[in-house]
Amino acid sequence: MHYQVHLIDAQKPSQNYIWLLEHCASKQVVVVDPTDAKPVEGFCQNHGLEIAQIWLTHWHQDHIGGVPELIAERNLPVYGPREELSKIPFITHPLQNQDHINFHDLQVDVIAVPGHTLGHIVYFIEALDVLFCGDTLFAMGCGRVFEGTYLQMYQSLNRLAALPPRTRVYCTHEYTLANAQFALHVEPDNVAIQERYQQIESLRMLNQPTLPSSIELELETNPFLRAESVEEFQKLRELKDNF
Repeated sequence: MHYQVHLIDAQKPSQNYIWLLEHCASKQVVVVDPTDAKPVEGFCQNHGLEIAQIWLTHWHQDHIGGVPELIAERNLPVYGPREELSKIPFITHPLQNQDHINFHDLQVDVIAVPGHTLGHIVYFIEALDVLFCGDTLFAMGCGRVFEGTYLQMYQSLNRLAALPPRTRVYCTHEYTLANAQFALHVEPDNVAIQERYQQIESLRMLNQPTLPSSIELELETNPFLRAESVEEFQKLRELKDNF
């Protein structure tokens, strides 16, 4: 069972990453949240990969923008949140909390994480210790609360925080440096945050990605996962919105 995760930098001002999950024996890939079709097509051509599935976490345009082009000449299953079907009409396989899907011999668990959007879902693959979490959990941060409530987002983050510590976290934006600056601002005495901030700064100076993270690392350095109540979480999120 050999799989590999590839990163495509969509080269957007929104700093989107598109993740590909490759089944190495067949060279088939899943494309997660394709903001744009061109870099995906280019990467697949260069590496001899064939797109087999598309997984979407939520309806925002920078996560689904490339889908129409990718499915135009291919008959591809498009998985995405049932709650957001009206906003993502090209979903062929609507998913909800506790659904399971398969990619070759992998079982993929679907977890509902409302807050950023009401229907936001994430994809957890226990066999690989991999989480594709869209805009719910970021490295040292979390998504803005656009459609849901602070309570929903707090509960959603707690759901992800409860996954195995070794789980690797693949989120969809390179926001880590800004998140680290905020984390340092709210927890200036946290040594783990200080150390991670320096690592992230070095990586970004070399234009290197800071992802994936891990649940264990987030529990040590992400103020939003460290909030002990919804009130504390809300205060942090409102502070970050204006930081």
